[in-house]
Amino acid sequence: MFLALVVTPELREFLARARGGAVRLIKVRIQDEQLVLGACREPDQSWDQDYDRFLLPLLDDQEPCYILFRLDSQNAQGYEWIFISWSPDQSPVKQKMLYAATRATVKKELGGGHVKYEMFGTAEEDICLLGYQRHVSSCSGPAPLTLAEQELQRIKITEVTTEISVETKHQTLQGLAFPLQDTARRALQQMAQKNINYIQLRLDVEKEIIELVHSSPTETRDLPSRVPKDTPRYHFFLYKHSHEGDYLVSVVFIYSMPGYSCSIKERMLYSSCKSRLLEDVEKDYQLEIAKKLEIDNGDELTEEFLYDEVHPKQHAHTQAFAKPRGPAGKRGHKRLIKGTGQSVQSS
Repeated sequence: MFLALVVTPELREFLARARGGAVRLIKVRIQDEQLVLGACREPDQSWDQDYDRFLLPLLDDQEPCYILFRLDSQNAQGYEWIFISWSPDQSPVKQKMLYAATRATVKKELGGGHVKYEMFGTAEEDICLLGYQRHVSSCSGPAPLTLAEQELQRIKITEVTTEISVETKHQTLQGLAFPLQDTARRALQQMAQKNINYIQLRLDVEKEIIELVHSSPTETRDLPSRVPKDTPRYHFFLYKHSHEGDYLVSVVFIYSMPGYSCSIKERMLYSSCKSRLLEDVEKDYQLEIAKKLEIDNGDELTEEFLYDEVHPKQHAHTQAFAKPRGPAGKRGHKRLIKGTGQSVQSS
């Protein structure tokens, strides 16, 4: 368990001044168990022109950090900011965990009402300008469907997966296998070695590969916030808990599919790739999956829910009431069968 780190007075004062708009970018680092100002940049051009040339040179592929980037838009509280958690794959696990545990502190110091978007990245492409634009696009989900529209989509899905005739195969993508991206493979290897405890994967439908979204250190209480509300994901989680006096670490697979906000193509691909992915993970990485879950809302992932799923309660079977046998001689004649096949009456 990490203790809450202290924000230096210099950083606190700088953040207060930055809200006024004189600063475009702030880099926050952890040094000597304190949150300190790592670097800053003043606005030069528009936010999108400043973005990559200010942000990318500050990224260290060995050390996590926080990046606060000011947009040109404002809300009722003032300028809006992007809050970026940078946690490269090559950085030590302890550092990753320390930064993950301190994220809320930095956000609070800036002021949560100023944060328009939060991003997490392990590689430059995750948080560069194009990565930011993809993130914004994914957050801008379609309007909620009416009940009639939901039913229409269900009918369409049923039609696509219906068998055409006795002679033909189903029009499903059952058993479809997308290859794992190298970073996703490395993350699974690290999980098998217990070096990381959470992995989130996504399908790149265009490239037809399975990509690593992130492998940020995650506690059970963090799981609900890890589940996107607008796009499907695969999650692997090392569930650490006690059961009947034993300390256990169980691998839990979570397939999150947020209702019908996703396209039919996405739903089919995620559903079809799941089985082959799990087969490969168990076979190639020796990760024995204790429980496979399918959810549509991250709020379901409570401590109690996980425990009950991994260790389902054994329902005791109540023995059926046995009707007492009647006294001998009350039920008429019995027939005794001898070995010779002859039947003899007894009184």
